[in-house]
Amino acid sequence: MNGRRRRALLTTVTPMLEPGERVEVTSLVNLSSVSVRRTAAFGIASAIASAGSVTVVPVPTPMYLAMTDRRIFIFRADPMFAKPVEHTMTIQREGLFRSEIKERILNSSFVLSSPYSETSLKIIFPLVDRKARSLVAAALPIAH
Repeated sequence: MNGRRRRALLTTVTPMLEPGERVEVTSLVNLSSVSVRRTAAFGIASAIASAGSVTVVPVPTPMYLAMTDRRIFIFRADPMFAKPVEHTMTIQREGLFRSEIKERILNSSFVLSSPYSETSLKIIFPLVDRKARSLVAAALPIAH
C-alpha cells in the first residue's frame, strides 16, 4: 500500500480507536472472490449478448483493511481516489482463527472464522502486498 493510501486510511481509522489501541497492519484487500470460470462465463455471455461490441468482466470492490492489536477494520475503497469512503465492518480479534494461506499467481488468501459467528470472511491480498498478508496471518492462529 502506497504512502498516500496508508495516510488516508490512518486518518479515517484513528478516531475509531480505543485508548491505547494501535494500528499494526494496513492493506488494500478484496473480500469476495470471483472465480476465473465465472469471470470467463460472464465475459462470454456479455460479448454474445452485445454481438461482440462489449465485454463486461466483474471486478470485486477494493477494500481497506486496518488491523490493530484488538480489532480488524474494513472500509470500502474509492476506486478513483486514495481514500476510504465507507466503514463496512469491525471484527474483534479475540477468538478469531484462520485457514491455511492459499497461494495463487496474482494473489493469496485465507478465511477468517470466529467461534461466535456462523459466517466466515475470505480475505484476498494482492501479490504486491504479501508482507501485510504475512503480518495479518502471523497474528491469527490457524484453525485445527
